[in-house]
Amino acid sequence: MEQENDSKGIFLSIDWITITLYVILIIWGWFSVCGACYDFNHPDLFSWETNSGKQIVWGGTSLILAAILMLIEKRLYDTAAYVIYVGLMLLLAVTIVIAPDTKGSRSWLPLGSSVKIQPAEFAKFAVALALGKFMDQYGVNIKKSKDILIAIGIIILPMLLIIGQKETGSALVYLAFFLMLYREGMTGSLLFSGFACVVYFVVGMKFREDYIENMPVSIGEFTVLLLAITFTIGLVWVYCRNMKAVRIMAIACYGTILLAMLFSIYVIPFDVCYVMLGLCILLILYLIGLAFYTQLYRYIFIAFFAVVSTSLFYLSSTIFNHLADHQRTRIEVLLGIKDDPRGAGYNVNQAKIAIGSGGLFGKGFLNGTQTKLRYVPEQHTDFIFCTVGEEEGFVGAAGVLIVYLFFIWRLIALSERQPDTMGRVYGYSVVCIFLFHLFINVGMVIGLTPVIGIPLPFFSYGGSSLWGFTLLLFIFLRMDAERNLKRQ
Repeated sequence: MEQENDSKGIFLSIDWITITLYVILIIWGWFSVCGACYDFNHPDLFSWETNSGKQIVWGGTSLILAAILMLIEKRLYDTAAYVIYVGLMLLLAVTIVIAPDTKGSRSWLPLGSSVKIQPAEFAKFAVALALGKFMDQYGVNIKKSKDILIAIGIIILPMLLIIGQKETGSALVYLAFFLMLYREGMTGSLLFSGFACVVYFVVGMKFREDYIENMPVSIGEFTVLLLAITFTIGLVWVYCRNMKAVRIMAIACYGTILLAMLFSIYVIPFDVCYVMLGLCILLILYLIGLAFYTQLYRYIFIAFFAVVSTSLFYLSSTIFNHLADHQRTRIEVLLGIKDDPRGAGYNVNQAKIAIGSGGLFGKGFLNGTQTKLRYVPEQHTDFIFCTVGEEEGFVGAAGVLIVYLFFIWRLIALSERQPDTMGRVYGYSVVCIFLFHLFINVGMVIGLTPVIGIPLPFFSYGGSSLWGFTLLLFIFLRMDAERNLKRQ
């Protein structure tokens, strides 16, 4: 009788709004796959020989998987979280060795002659479960150095294994978990440090070959060092509240830089960046001295930030030069350093043309000329959004984004109402994964983010991604459905 009542309680507690949005996105995605893959010589949309026919199978099996997941109690996930994580990590490691080379990566395991799975897609839910289990333990506080390092280790391990498979794009998705850590209390300084590193890299790479007028000074190097000094002083102001130290550093650094620039312009031209490097070193030594003098070891963290900031420009140049040619070219095209419309920029340019040609209301289902003539490579997987823009126009593309945003907003609301840490952590992990995929995929199609090859949830063709997203989502929906369930 108790089990029967529990089943009724679970059924009544299921969030049918999210499930409805899930079904809408899968159906909408299938129509998009049809538009991207339709061949007038093989017009049967439901044949196993076509991608649209296979996507029906993936969608149907995903619904079956969803139903099965809703029958599994939350306590099983709680008990087996670490086992699932270790199992998936071993699978990722084995994949590096046994997976065949597929377009330069070893990330797909063949299951028969026509079906392949990508373990990296399934590792996401394992990481989310492990993080939820760890952070739900008594005494764990993400603000403690030990606990944050363990949490970061849980995230970094699969990233390293996936990079070993030469799937850098899939590995970068795991950075989304850091947004969840921030929600759970991780200091904002880590997120700011990551943001600063991105700024250093973009500015340094884009302007490293440009020089300040009448001065032998690289604009990229000068700007990065100036930002490093500014950010370091700002951190002292925000986290240490030592206004005297802030004034000393600001007057000394900016005053010296100004004098050096005037000397270079009007007396003897020289590279002012050497002076700025010296200032950064003095700044680091000053911060270390403050740490010992005040016994406030936040200064040590800020000094470390200054060390990384100072060296990053030179390290990033070395790392950039050691990237594969196609990766380096993609970054140069994105930053506007190089124009390569027939090479690395081809996909994005054709995607923009396809989206733009759709106009306000689109060309209609199966009527996209860019799509039918196969101008956009990978248009049924990573670039599926350009099919939406061409066939359904601005109205259809905006509609897809609105449904996605409502879907993510709903997941945030569900995460906030979880009664325990594990449910909340897992929920926000799901939110961050979906948000990252949406932002990066749509961004790369319209040229705002690098082309890193990640699918659009529920839209891109493929069973691995669809099953992976279904696992992520419905484990959480089952957790949410048990939020009011009382165990005897």
